[in-house]
Amino acid sequence: MKREIVITNDGSVTIYVPDMDENYHSRYGAIQEAYHVFIKNGLALTEGKPVSILEIGFGTGLNCFITYLETLKTGQEVDYTGVEAYPVLQEEALQLNYVSQLNANDRQEVFNTLHSADWGVPVKLSEKFTLTKRQQRFEDINDKSVFDLIYFDAFGYPTQPELWSEEIFAKMYTALKDKGILVTYACRTVIKKAMQSAGFSVKKVQGPPGKREMLIAFKG
Repeated sequence: MKREIVITNDGSVTIYVPDMDENYHSRYGAIQEAYHVFIKNGLALTEGKPVSILEIGFGTGLNCFITYLETLKTGQEVDYTGVEAYPVLQEEALQLNYVSQLNANDRQEVFNTLHSADWGVPVKLSEKFTLTKRQQRFEDINDKSVFDLIYFDAFGYPTQPELWSEEIFAKMYTALKDKGILVTYACRTVIKKAMQSAGFSVKKVQGPPGKREMLIAFKG
């Protein structure tokens, strides 16, 4: 599948898939979107407690990297699992400018490790942050009461509606611990209904630049 590196409005890059007419991140700003959706409306809700995170769509590693950077500031302990069926290639990862855009040049080696680390093997990025990558289709996830927080960052509904189904959200619900949270950039009525049918209580909040709203779903 052909993939292209493109620059978003905040200067950070993303990957564009021409055959699907889909971007890995918002064209309005990859970094802006990641912080707004997954840090401000996700990680921040865990109130600094030790947290186990599942990312649906590890992709460029941006969400993982900014979460890691947050832990350096807060000292929060994070066990991070990133699921990806079609990993970014090393030559693509080398073209991603997140380290410089985030003024984290002293953490370049950590970002490189996100993409070079073996699949299925826990890797300590710091004393407080452990990453495990799983090359796996989302449909095959069968974790039970493991995670406190899910970053749901799959390709958009128009491109892959099957990834936003009640069946998938039922798997997410099962994977979360009681009082767990799922956060996503999406806010379609059909997605909200699928979440609710899977057992979640759902609320809309202000979206990132370019999107009016986004969704946060709660278990229990």
